[in-house]
Parts: sequence; structure tokens; C-alpha cells
Amino acid sequence: MALEQIKQTLRTFAEVEARGVSPLYDHLATRAAEDDDVAGLLADARGGEARGTLLMAAAHRLVQADPIHPLSRYYPSLGGFDGVDGETWPLFRSFLLERKDKAREIIASRYTQTNEVRRAALVYPAISVAAKEAGGKIALLEVGCSAGLLLGLDRFAYRYQCDGGVQLVAGPAKAAVGLHCSLDLAPGAVLPKLPKKVAIGARAGLDRAPVDLADEDELAWLEACVWADQPDRIRLLRTAAAEQRKHAPTLITGDGIDDLAPAAASLPAELPLVVLTSHALAYFGDRRAAFVEELAKLSADRPVWWVTEGFYGAALDLVLPDRPDLAAAVPGTGEMCVLGLVRFTDGKPEARALARTTPHGQRMTWLPA
Repeated sequence: MALEQIKQTLRTFAEVEARGVSPLYDHLATRAAEDDDVAGLLADARGGEARGTLLMAAAHRLVQADPIHPLSRYYPSLGGFDGVDGETWPLFRSFLLERKDKAREIIASRYTQTNEVRRAALVYPAISVAAKEAGGKIALLEVGCSAGLLLGLDRFAYRYQCDGGVQLVAGPAKAAVGLHCSLDLAPGAVLPKLPKKVAIGARAGLDRAPVDLADEDELAWLEACVWADQPDRIRLLRTAAAEQRKHAPTLITGDGIDDLAPAAASLPAELPLVVLTSHALAYFGDRRAAFVEELAKLSADRPVWWVTEGFYGAALDLVLPDRPDLAAAVPGTGEMCVLGLVRFTDGKPEARALARTTPHGQRMTWLPA
């Protein structure tokens, strides 16, 4: 990717994803977008991977390895408590460029693999709908699963805070992982009916580079992909990782399109198939339509549902086009993504937009049917 394109990618990351969410990453990405030397580090990224999230994760990993460096005081994930000030960028720049060879090695060999546990609270209602329509146990296949933490979503406890003090709860009462999510209603919408549990009869994850949580270096990279000024997310990640190791799912190394059919075939054929993607299709580039075609082919052999959570223009627009209302961010809420449910019958998709969502699972607004 050309340098000017990389710099524009960093600007977009700062303005669209980080602004109002992460003051640290907003500041660093904005300044990096104007710095040829720092932005140029992303030139070593694999095709399509030159992203702001990758640069921030590489820097985070290097700070993890040198936690007494003065830069760490801006990283709450490492115990820092200083807010962004006039020294933040100069320290970051010199720190990264002094370690540019290590930074390039990370950037050239790694993918961004944010396994955001809180997104389970966003997708649980959609998977519940799919399971109800399936009429029994389901097989769950997550594409772009990273460490597969979302595959344990039936073992998490959920508490949805609604208007008027109403709460919806689901999941086991004594779960090790408890998730909280604000749930609002769009005009004309009614609260979803959430079952206490979802019956998952089999589960597997498919990823080009699955994360082995038994490997401390791999776990450290997963933590580095979490935004450094959001330490609660890292603590939740560690709790979910410890729980997942007790119930390790099958994780398959492969391409999300070329290896989708074999991965699906590894799950019992008698179970209806629910395929989950959470912000994964953004990494598929111009192959996104091929992914939908593969899903359609799978429905020739068994019932198939696709639960998708992410940016509208990266996934749901393929099967529910011409919805500019889903593409625009909801003002004042941080809800820039959408939760969708697609049922395939004999290769034909029937798509529904269920909710507007925030990227990291803090809140959602349920949409009318």
C-alpha cells in the first residue's frame, strides 16, 4: 500500500473508530497520519492489513515488553494513569522508531486479532432467534474466530439494561464471565425475548491464524490488540480466556472462504448450522461476495443461518442492500455497526437487520421487525 493511502487509513481510523472512544488512539493515529516515518512502518504489513489497529497493537506489544519505559504511563493497560498531553506523541514516536525493526517484524508477521468478549452480548439475541427458528440444538461455526472466545457465549451471563430500569437477563447465574449491555428501543420496536440458554450441540472456529491461549506469547498478542486505554476489556479477555481453556473448542486453521465448506462439514450434519462473523468480513476485501455464495451453497445440505455483527458496508449490505440508514452512525450513541440475521433457504438469503450496535459491545438499539 502506498504511503499516502496508509496515512489516509490512519486518519480514518482516528476519526471514525477511535474518536470519542479512545483518546489515546485517536491522538496517536492522528499524529501518525502526518508522520512519514511512523506511518511508513505499516508498509511492511501483509496485503490489506495496513490498518491503524495493527500499528497500535504492534506498539502496545512493544510497550508490554518494556513496561518501565516512560511511555507506559499513558497506557492504563500497564498501570499508567496519565492522560494525553504534549509529551505523549514525542515519546510514542521515539519509542517506536527506536524499535522500528521489531515493529516491522510484528507488523509483517501478525494480523489484528481483537477477540472482543463483550460482542457476545450483541450476538446472543440473534443466535437465540436462529436457534428458535431451528427448533432445537444448533451447530455454531465462527469464521474469523481468533482464539474462539465467542464460541463459549452460551456459558456467559448477560444483563441488558433497558429504559425505565427494566433488565433482561440470560445465561447461567454463576457464570465466570458476566456481560452488561445497554439495550434501547428504536421507534416501533419491542424488546426481544431472550431465552435463558441456547442449546449448542457442536461448535468450531475457523481462522487463518487461530490463537492458542496456552501459548503465553499468543495471549500477549491478543491482549495487545485490545485498545490500551480500555483496561476493563483486557481484564474481561483474561477471564474469558481462563474459562475457555476449560472448555477448549475446535479451532481450524484455514481460509474463511476456501475452507468454509470443510469446516462446516466437521460439525454434525443433522444439526442446523449457524455461522457467526463479528467484524471479520472487513478483512475479506473484494472476496466478501464469495463468502456469501459459499454460505448459500451450504444451505443445499442443511438449514443455514448467518449472524453478522459489524459495519453495514462490510457485510450486511451484500444481502440487504440500499439501507443508508444502517450505514450512518447513530448520533450521540457510538452505534456505528449493525447486527444482522440471514436465513438461507435453498441458496436464497432472507436478511433482517435486528439492531444497531457499538463496535465493542457496550450498547445496542433494537430495531422494529
